[in-house]
Amino acid sequence: MKVLKFGGSSVASSENINKVINIVKDSSLNNNIALVVSALGGVTDLLLEAGNLACNNNANYVQSFKIIEEKHLQITRELIPVNNQSGVLGQVKKMLNKLENTLEGVFLINELSAKTSDKIVGFGELLSSYIISEALKSKGLDAVLKNSQELIITNENFSNAAVKFDKTNAAIESFFKENKHKIVILPGFVAATENGETSTLGRGGSDYTAAIIAAAVNATILEIWTDVSGMFTANPKIVKEAFPIKNISYQEAMELSHFGAKVVYPPTIQPVLKKEIPISIKNTFDANAEGTLITKVSGNTNPIKGISHIENMALITLEGSGMVGIPGFSKRLFGALSEQKVNVSLITQASSEHSICIAISNSDVEKAKEAIEDEFSYEIEHHKVDPLTIEKNNAIIALVGDNMKSHQGISGKMFSTLGKNNVNIRAIAQGASEKNISAVISFKDIKKALNSLHASFFEDQTKQLNLFIVGVGNVGGKLIEQIKKQQHYLLENLRVQVRVIALTNSKKMVFNEDGIDLENWKESLENGEPLDMDTFHNKVRELNFRNSIFVDNTANESISNLYASYLKESVAVVTCNKIACSSNYANYQKLKQLARTYNAPFLFETNVGAGLPIIDTLKNLIASGDKVTKIQAVLSGSLNFVFNNFNNQNSFYDVVEQAGIQGYTEPDPRIDLSGVDVMRKILILARESGTKLELDDIKNDSFLPKSSLDAVTVPEFLETLKTEAAHFEKIYQKAAANNCRLKFVAEFDNGNANVGLKEIPADHPFYNLDGSDNIVLFFTERYSQQPLIIKGAGAGADVTASGLFADIIRIGNN
Repeated sequence: MKVLKFGGSSVASSENINKVINIVKDSSLNNNIALVVSALGGVTDLLLEAGNLACNNNANYVQSFKIIEEKHLQITRELIPVNNQSGVLGQVKKMLNKLENTLEGVFLINELSAKTSDKIVGFGELLSSYIISEALKSKGLDAVLKNSQELIITNENFSNAAVKFDKTNAAIESFFKENKHKIVILPGFVAATENGETSTLGRGGSDYTAAIIAAAVNATILEIWTDVSGMFTANPKIVKEAFPIKNISYQEAMELSHFGAKVVYPPTIQPVLKKEIPISIKNTFDANAEGTLITKVSGNTNPIKGISHIENMALITLEGSGMVGIPGFSKRLFGALSEQKVNVSLITQASSEHSICIAISNSDVEKAKEAIEDEFSYEIEHHKVDPLTIEKNNAIIALVGDNMKSHQGISGKMFSTLGKNNVNIRAIAQGASEKNISAVISFKDIKKALNSLHASFFEDQTKQLNLFIVGVGNVGGKLIEQIKKQQHYLLENLRVQVRVIALTNSKKMVFNEDGIDLENWKESLENGEPLDMDTFHNKVRELNFRNSIFVDNTANESISNLYASYLKESVAVVTCNKIACSSNYANYQKLKQLARTYNAPFLFETNVGAGLPIIDTLKNLIASGDKVTKIQAVLSGSLNFVFNNFNNQNSFYDVVEQAGIQGYTEPDPRIDLSGVDVMRKILILARESGTKLELDDIKNDSFLPKSSLDAVTVPEFLETLKTEAAHFEKIYQKAAANNCRLKFVAEFDNGNANVGLKEIPADHPFYNLDGSDNIVLFFTERYSQQPLIIKGAGAGADVTASGLFADIIRIGNN
């Protein structure tokens, strides 16, 4: 015989029930079937609501009853053919009348005992089992309804009754021995006392009913049909990459169930475990899916079978010097909690006996606090025990697997993974059996923790990067193009999955938790919500994705001021915006320190030389013990472009205008032409080489006339380039007369820095620097005679975007 159990979601509608009927029909071709059903989806909650409203003298209980009534009558009409409908509807109405009378009695006396509550909620399964049995019969199946209350006998602990197995097993065996029908339908959850009073089996009671029956009849298998295709490696609603576990042991299934895997209820396993009856978890809505088979022996070679969690947990810590060496503290603590029926999910105690920490549900905190403080009032009053420490809004995560004990380093890998993702661990528990390693973390870190652990233990070591991109102009647009083009390559070759979660321009922002479609990102952004950087930051923090990266493609000071807040949230920052790193030295140091403290990379390679590896090379020199003595550089691609193209045929104004059109200058060309941009770059290189320097310490020998320097607006500035044409022509002619080329050079020498336009002779490395290229000469203790030279394209949207992309990939490779 096979025992099949269908949960509330499987019988939530007539459409779903027809799926159940087809499954039962196919299964009954070669087997006798015991079919256990839950109440129709949502009905148990409605029954509880109606009972509580009636108890509180709230006449709205009638509305709840009407919803229950209409749901059952409608499903009956949809399932039962018209010619058989009246008799079935009559019986359903008769049962509903009993329910209505019970609720009315509660309303009149304003009292709802556990016994009466069991009677009320039990109507859900009694109604569903009757309707489904009649539907099966109407399909021509050999089916009979048997009330589980006549088979399962319990004590009088209403709402969570204990089964009297001797009487129960005898009744079940006797009934099925005499039964001649192919299919027996039984209501789950409900039972009865020896006096015939309705009792219930508590949470997960329908699963329990099915397991009790399976064990009593020595079923070949217990199938639990639900709305998911088995037990998953993690909650698939939180971890998209989670997948069904093909085979798992009873013990592993119980561990996962205790820690939040709602597919099966832990006590369910006990009756069939003793008989070693397999349990199959199947999906009503995908009947051909393999599901999960629970047996005595675990399957596959992975020592970790799943990662589970419990939300809404609180930590309570009892500690004090008066506990050390005194026996009985634990007994008193757990005795006090037991009296208040407070369930403890995790326990950890310091070997010094100085403290005991427990995790309980948030909802039990107040009564637990009262019970503990009452029990230890003398010790607290005399300072032998400290006042309780209570921390709410936590969660428990657990790694589960029978074979963990025979594999080295699993706990180390678990805690290392959490640490790398800045998930703080508040408490740890691991039993000697090593089938479960549990840790208490903040509730806000659940998504990040589960995804990180799942990637570490179950996935192909693919690292997922989640980008939050601010600015989609020239550079930002090119970056998105490059990401779109390289996504597949990075996944296949570097095992790095890059997702763009958010985008902004100057007016709009858009978020997509599953990643923005980069084929249509412009349309998505156009239809986004108004830009608000506070809202943007809050959203990044709420999502709390692992490997989150804030990418700043702007030259905006207010955006650069946000870096610290992101780093404090363990969000990496990648930027081409030079303002932060060239701000006051204290802020620069603060950002570097935050990056170290919160394990959040702060990368700004594109601050100097766009895509050239200038900063990275400098960092490697310093890290390897070399010392920079001097830097000479042409660091402005825009100024190099300007002076390479400025000659007798082109006016200075025309060349500057062309540089702006080609994207070589900042939107405000004064930043480039004034030398401020180059000052920032040499400042950053000086700081990265280990020198404390401020922007004001850098000497700027400007080539611009006073009228240009005094211009208030960009149009006014550009106009001065026309009116001062003779000034610029004079500079050019002087250099030409000396057989020199003009280059805007930055120098750092023995702690001092300066920038200015210089005449470069033909024998100098800078002389043949063409286009918008940059060049840097590093003179160090190792490179004292011949400098280390880095040369290449130092401006333009493409190369800047590629530099940003390289920093992003660098994070993925770490």
